[in-house]
Amino acid sequence: MTDFPNPAETRSWYAVHVRSRHEKSVSTILRNKGFDEFLPLYKSRRQWTQRIAEIELPLFPGYVFCRLDLAERRVPIVTTPGVMDIVGFGGTPIPVDETEIAAIHRILNLGLAAEPWKYTPAGQRVRIEHGALAGMEGVFLEAKKNHRLLLSLTLLQRTVAIQIDASSVKRLNAVNGSISSSLTFAAK
Repeated sequence: MTDFPNPAETRSWYAVHVRSRHEKSVSTILRNKGFDEFLPLYKSRRQWTQRIAEIELPLFPGYVFCRLDLAERRVPIVTTPGVMDIVGFGGTPIPVDETEIAAIHRILNLGLAAEPWKYTPAGQRVRIEHGALAGMEGVFLEAKKNHRLLLSLTLLQRTVAIQIDASSVKRLNAVNGSISSSLTFAAK
């Protein structure tokens, strides 16, 4: 008997580059077309003259994530109003690592304060050892008196910043990815 692959196993997550401020409308249209889409949002406080409002903004401005089998359903994506293209190299779309999408889901589901952060191309890689995010890895940055663990989506060259206690993280050695026994941070 021949085993047929599970359709979910043949689908991968892709980053869809969209026009500025079209993330929510593209997400809705893709969902209505039957695609599994993901638009991570964060809450931001904005002040207009006499009032302060809390609004939801895209965690990755200019991008919507979509799970699809590229061989079957690329055209309905790229013909969606507001879509510029599927992110890739040399005209070939490149899937986003499933673990990166899962990490973003996990952060949002835990209700951690997340916000867009500038891409950090180099830095000390660390792993969270304690708490609800144990096992996750990212790039460390010191910001004022609070330590932030940056979980980076390297394909998009964007980063998500979350607040984490420095005692919860361990430094990873660059050579073999093993954990160092101590973590030292330079003061700015």
